[in-house]
Amino acid sequence: MKASDLFVKALEAEGVRVVYGLPGEENLDLLESMRAAGMRLVVTRHEQAAGFMAATQGRLTGRAGVCLATLGPGATNLVTAAAYAQLGAMPMVMLTGQKPIKVSKQGHFQIVDVVGMMRPLTKSTRTLVSAEHVPSAVREAFRRAEEERPGATHLELPEDIARESTDAVPLAPGVARRPVADEASIAQAVETIAAARRPLLMIGAGANRKLTSEMLRVFVDRVGMPFFSTQMGKGVVDETHPLWMGTAALSDGDFVHRAIEASDCIVNVGHDVIEKPPFVMRDGRRTVVHLNFSSAEVDPVYFPQVQVTGDIANAVWRIAEGVGPRSHWDFTPFERARAGLDAQLASGATDDRFPIYPARLVAEVRRAMPDDGVVCLDNGMYKLWFARYYRSRRPNTLLLDNALATMGAGLPSAIAAKLVYPRRKVLAVCGDGGFMMNSQELETAVRLKLDLTVVVVRDDGYGMIRWKQGEMGLPDFGMALGNPDFVRYAEAYGARGHRPASATEFGATLARCLESGGVHVIDLPIDYSDNARALGAGAEAES
Repeated sequence: MKASDLFVKALEAEGVRVVYGLPGEENLDLLESMRAAGMRLVVTRHEQAAGFMAATQGRLTGRAGVCLATLGPGATNLVTAAAYAQLGAMPMVMLTGQKPIKVSKQGHFQIVDVVGMMRPLTKSTRTLVSAEHVPSAVREAFRRAEEERPGATHLELPEDIARESTDAVPLAPGVARRPVADEASIAQAVETIAAARRPLLMIGAGANRKLTSEMLRVFVDRVGMPFFSTQMGKGVVDETHPLWMGTAALSDGDFVHRAIEASDCIVNVGHDVIEKPPFVMRDGRRTVVHLNFSSAEVDPVYFPQVQVTGDIANAVWRIAEGVGPRSHWDFTPFERARAGLDAQLASGATDDRFPIYPARLVAEVRRAMPDDGVVCLDNGMYKLWFARYYRSRRPNTLLLDNALATMGAGLPSAIAAKLVYPRRKVLAVCGDGGFMMNSQELETAVRLKLDLTVVVVRDDGYGMIRWKQGEMGLPDFGMALGNPDFVRYAEAYGARGHRPASATEFGATLARCLESGGVHVIDLPIDYSDNARALGAGAEAES
């Protein structure tokens, strides 16, 4: 068969049913093979958005999402998405075209070294130089993308190779099981935790990547240990649980950091070095137990004393069996911190000021979204408010990026989430700066006839950097921007635009948009004047 047909059969063997992308002439054979096979192509308005969508699909399913671009500028537009998937541990396979590599009459027109460009941003990248290599190359790209720690891989398919004939056949994915931790490491962890007086459970991004939430819920309930999470570990255990202590890595003075300071043992499940680590390492003051698929990457702020390496869910279950609740544990300092946190999180939920108070924004979103609804955040000041104030009840229902932390991913991520979960409510929350970086994908959402709501949080500037600028005592410079009329802008794409005039009206508008069909854009001005008190030293001052 033709190599492009074989390539599509190899994709099908990996379970691929949809590809996101923006094709060019070098992809046309592959495109025709996809059409003939009945594979779905979601055409985007920018390659970067296609990459964000594929990465989000990988994040939600654990199976690599696939995106497609042509050579040259199409491939270079995937660079940010490659870093997004690689740093965020989202399995993704990128496919790019290339001019014929055996005989070409176009010189160096549009040619850049895409494989060389992708090498530092991916787990693997290669050019296919023979149709015979297609089965093994595709299988290896997916294996590498999905294997812990997940990330991005890349394949370049030149157009002359795509047209070659071959007798090769696809390779079926093999069965592989993750190794489990050895008995000695489990016993050491059990002994360390049992001997502690104030142990505390920390849930990181690695626990959100695999289906470990059930075992961690069992651990918390059986052992009775208070827990907190990193930003990308939110929702692994229901955050309305009475033992939830909050989200880490927002400020040194926050309540959760007071609990950390009071602890003498941190059980760190699924820590990913890409996230800013909370300050858990204090020589002579506490022991850190590292539970992860691989050993700890040691640096000046993280050097755990006890390591349990292997399948996380299995290790959590075995440790829970061995530890159980201990009568000498004293969680009184944690209970005080939790009471302070609860009081502060509730304090802004009914604030009526307008432009809207960020805590009220989060409260209205939480009230409107069902437990399995997916909130996709872009990157901006509001992300910290959601990380701290939004109580996620299920894994991967608050998609925030605390790895690359790139602007422009919120709307494409929400489109992918809706395609993965067509029956769930999906909401994108974007700042005006981040929204405008990929706002053209509104047309994609409308064309796909999605039921999707986008809240554009408007402060007419690059709010997070403006806040940091002010915190450094610097004058406001270079942060102001102009915006279109977002209501009319949405309508120009065939979506519906809304501009609520009060916090109460926003809540009603949001609920109505989520219940009605089609694509909705809500223009929402926000008041960030309370950032320092609520997210910085304020948490410490109030307690």
